[in-house]
Amino acid sequence: MSKSDLFTTITTPNGKTIEQPLGLFINNEWVKTESKLETVNPSTGEVIASVYSASPDDIDKAVVAANAAFKDPSWSEISGSERGDYLYKIYQLIERDRELIASIESLDNGKPYETECLEGDMGEAAEVFKYYAGWADKITGQYIGTQVLGKNKIAFTDPNPIGTVAQIVPWNYPFVMLCWKIAPALATGNTVILKSSEITPLSALYFAKLVQEAGLPKGVVNIVSGYGKDAGARLASHPKIDKVAFTGSTFTGGKIMASAASSNLKNVTLECGGKSPYIVFDDCDFDAAIEWGFTGIFYNKGEVCTSTSRFFIQDTIYDKFVEAFVKFTEENSKVSSPFEKGCTIGPLVSNLQYEKVKKYVELGKKDGAKLLTGEFIDGPGYFAKPFVFADCTDDMTIMKEEIFGPVVAITKFKTTEEVIERANSSDYGLAAALFSSNITKATHVARKLQAGMVWINSNGDSDIHVPFGGVKMSGIGRELGSYALDMYTDHKAIHINLGLDH
Repeated sequence: MSKSDLFTTITTPNGKTIEQPLGLFINNEWVKTESKLETVNPSTGEVIASVYSASPDDIDKAVVAANAAFKDPSWSEISGSERGDYLYKIYQLIERDRELIASIESLDNGKPYETECLEGDMGEAAEVFKYYAGWADKITGQYIGTQVLGKNKIAFTDPNPIGTVAQIVPWNYPFVMLCWKIAPALATGNTVILKSSEITPLSALYFAKLVQEAGLPKGVVNIVSGYGKDAGARLASHPKIDKVAFTGSTFTGGKIMASAASSNLKNVTLECGGKSPYIVFDDCDFDAAIEWGFTGIFYNKGEVCTSTSRFFIQDTIYDKFVEAFVKFTEENSKVSSPFEKGCTIGPLVSNLQYEKVKKYVELGKKDGAKLLTGEFIDGPGYFAKPFVFADCTDDMTIMKEEIFGPVVAITKFKTTEEVIERANSSDYGLAAALFSSNITKATHVARKLQAGMVWINSNGDSDIHVPFGGVKMSGIGRELGSYALDMYTDHKAIHINLGLDH
């Protein structure tokens, strides 16, 4: 039942009742626009709600608000500890509402509610704000003294916020990615305009309610729903935006980078696609390699940029591994509504993604890969049991292109140097994982792999203290840890001449 044109009431399958905002959040106010977009429950294919969609003109209004907030003393002149207080308040509010946010996230995205959304995503999302709340009063410059520069000169660096920051987040981790981006941007004193994915806009709008409740000055955080071709393109090209941070496809990341360059050469960080290798040596802990391999490709339905979707298994254990992995996959894949107890694989996020995965499965079979398990489930909803292809070759499409679904391609290798070369043959370089009980060999391989992140004897680990990002076509810059602070900071150098005698 609708409470107004700007809010609706949603009841989720687990019995949570949520007052869901529908409008854009600009200058601490809920705003109607001339058009709307529908967001769909991937478990049923039914519309959850229609939210207001931003046009380029609406983006311009958000930019005016964020620019004004950046100059307003109520934000620009407060101390780091005061900024930290705001972030800590948001942390507390996320913790308070984590069941509600997880419920709306599972409804909108399809990820398993209990294990992945509530226990995984929400805990991490809250901790990100707590972590950067602690950093806000520790962003200090560096003093370079006379012992370095000579007796007549000193210098120091003065860290400053970049300005108004546009942030564009994907549909696979809508709330976590929002927190990864907004928290360090606020800790360093910037103002934010965040655009959610048109496929999963609901949790970002709920977050705006928490911003209001936390009492941040108006215009510091603005949340907009909208399509990439309208809202996203305007954010990337806007001359009054100082930085854009994007997570999504490599194709879209390239377009954003070009728009940023052709407008005002704004600062850009990108976290884009991946085709991550999973290397298993014959001296591995075999059972652990099976379990971590399953997690690394099928967690979040395979809709993860870091998914280890290329398996390289040493030839001496190849047949044994493939047989055991198929068995483990079939026994541990409970495909169901994300709210059902024990669900491990929820529905793919949309019909578009469902059809995309279908296309790649057909390409795998056409190219000669051996399909050992996996099937699509007739609707309602966009469900698929995980697909395992074996006997793959490096020239197959499913070994080269990012699928972003529950599909793994397995191949074999003989030598260490061979597998390093083949793993590095991808245009992507986001992540890699390897299993071996020989830590010397494992470390050697990890250093040789062209990836922003490498896991040894684990897979898919993420921690707020550790930088996250890729190389090659997987992106530019880093998120998380102290490294994310540098992505939102300009370090001004100030030189002082002590040699004047008057």
